[in-house]
Amino acid sequence: MIKRRFADQEVDAVIVGAGAAGGVLAKELSEAGMSVVVLDAGPFRDPQKDFASDELSMKNLGWQDTRIVDGNDPLQMGHNNSGRGIGGGTVHFTAVFLRFHDADFKARTMDGVADDWPIGYEDLEPYYSKIEKEIAVSGPKHFPWGNYHGPYPYPEREPLSPNAYMFMNGCEKLGIRSSVAPLAILSAPFEGRPPCINRGFCNQGCMPDAKFSTLIVHIPKAIKAGAEVLADCMVTQVLMGQDGRAKGITFVHDGKTYEQKAKLVILSAYVVETPRLLLNSANAQFSNGLANSSGWVGKSMMVHSSQDVYAKFDDEIRLYKGTPVLATTQDFYRTDPNNNFVRGYTLHSHGVRPVGFANGISQAKGGPIWGERLREALLDYNYYGRVTLVGEVLPSETNRVTLADEKDEYGLPRAKVTFSYGDNDRKLIDHAVGNMSAILEAAGGKVEFVIPDTAHMMGGCRMGNDPESSVVNSYGQTHDIPNLFVCDASIFVTSGAGNPTNTVMSLALRTADYIKEKAKKLELSRSV
Repeated sequence: MIKRRFADQEVDAVIVGAGAAGGVLAKELSEAGMSVVVLDAGPFRDPQKDFASDELSMKNLGWQDTRIVDGNDPLQMGHNNSGRGIGGGTVHFTAVFLRFHDADFKARTMDGVADDWPIGYEDLEPYYSKIEKEIAVSGPKHFPWGNYHGPYPYPEREPLSPNAYMFMNGCEKLGIRSSVAPLAILSAPFEGRPPCINRGFCNQGCMPDAKFSTLIVHIPKAIKAGAEVLADCMVTQVLMGQDGRAKGITFVHDGKTYEQKAKLVILSAYVVETPRLLLNSANAQFSNGLANSSGWVGKSMMVHSSQDVYAKFDDEIRLYKGTPVLATTQDFYRTDPNNNFVRGYTLHSHGVRPVGFANGISQAKGGPIWGERLREALLDYNYYGRVTLVGEVLPSETNRVTLADEKDEYGLPRAKVTFSYGDNDRKLIDHAVGNMSAILEAAGGKVEFVIPDTAHMMGGCRMGNDPESSVVNSYGQTHDIPNLFVCDASIFVTSGAGNPTNTVMSLALRTADYIKEKAKKLELSRSV
């Protein structure tokens, strides 16, 4: 039996998912005096008790439930691109905290591909600034690219890792600009949390709490403001009223089904589970799924291409040392007319722990590495350096989340995730791998492995002004159901060429302001 403070009440808002977006919404709405219930399918972890400097045991921070994958380039699902539990993916992300550039919102206008967002950089700029201050992002005094050049609220992290220094050295020799990466990791004490000591297990959950997550920042503040946070609760349906408005959700905890009534329903369950929930909530009035009159729910799901290039050096690099991403370049971020593709990418120096290294190189391009060759490489682990790609992938209607025939333990159809790269995506990857290899070689390494990979899922419930070609408006409010919101990376129109978490959280902050303003106006109209 689960203890629930609002069991028999209609709350102002119920939020499905307690990750990057859900955590921000919970804090903002509860601090505004709204009654809020937040549910997450995973547990409520204690960093000091439940995190471990252990790659294998901490895979459970990602969504491990079965998803069906399909397409020419089927995705590897799990820890790399999802979260499960309070804090969601922020618990195990690398904490790279980049802003999107103005060009990311104008792909159609600038390059004739994809579609423009219904908002521009200027609409998110104040929210970027507020989020960065709220969590004390550490970054360089001057960041050379994009619309914001610093300084960041907290000074840059130092010292850097050997892999970061290697990367910056290779870039310098080629005339490529590089910089310390902006990170949601403390370089000095903040709100009772200690600065980072470069343990390097960011992807396994940060035990000392130096790395930001909504688990340790936004959710505790939401609870203090009165929000109820329910862990280990799998939401199975959005409930609809006869008036065509959402009236709450159903969820399962320990095998028993419950309801939570709410005036507002906000889905922040991320790129696979949010479309899946909308489609699984189909009823007689919404036979094609909720908020899906356009047919766009689940369509144009995107990832970032995330190839890794490993090179072997004569001197030790020791990829386990330090925070994974400490240096970056965005010199290849925007469309270059000299290239045979449009849009661009970011390159990171990127550390990796031994199990991740072994798993990666075993899947190297050209065929699996195994047996004696794998053993030899693992024995030389300390001598490898690594550069990772964050490449823009253009949206395609054929890349989508749908429902499979197979059912899960709740009797719901599992998600089917279909993905294939387009021609532009492949050309961009080839160009990036060439530059990554050149950087490693300029630093004195010999390239040995290129690993195909993806990261950062986005899209599937895209925003737009036209209800016939989008699911939500720019605030995440669904076109079809005015009190049903979607607020997570699924509302992205394009994937951009940088890590998305800052943009996800800034969009959530903007949506929270919109909801608070609407609630205020509603109260005024009631009192008149």
